[in-house]
Order: sequence, then C-alpha cells, then structure tokens
Amino acid sequence: MAQAGADGTCARDVLVAQSMQRVAIDQLEQTDGDEAKSCRIWRRHVDTMRRVASVYGRCLSGSERNERLAQVQASEKEFASALRERCKGR
Repeated sequence: MAQAGADGTCARDVLVAQSMQRVAIDQLEQTDGDEAKSCRIWRRHVDTMRRVASVYGRCLSGSERNERLAQVQASEKEFASALRERCKGR
C-alpha cells in the first residue's frame, strides 16, 4: 500500500503513476505497423515506465512494491530492447 506522507503525496503520486501506466498501455495498442509511429510510442512508453517505477519504488512497500516494480521494469526493458533493435535513426 502507498506509504502515507504528511501531505499524502505518495498516495496521489501512485494514483497518477497508475493512470500513466494505463495510458501508456493504451497507446501501445494503437500502433498500426507504422514503424516511425511505433518508435515514438515505444520511446514514450520506456520513459513512462521509468517514471512509474520511480514512484512505485519510492511510495510502495512489501509484495505490492515488488510486483509492480517487476512489471513496469520488465515492460521498460522489453521496449528499450525493441527500440535498440528496430528504431535506429528514427
């Protein structure tokens, strides 16, 4: 569960991070075979997953932290690899 800060910033940050994660996943589903568009979406996805991981690492604890971090870090790694392999110069 989100660690409670004096001003509740972690609770808010986790909600924002979850929303960012959903939007990023929705955008992945919009790739339509256009390689340049896919590369832009993948780049944004990698950046978003890194930002989300930062929030989860700072604000969550226990098994929830471990599970969510593993999920977003795996996604970031997968798409960073795709960027290196398929998006050189794009």
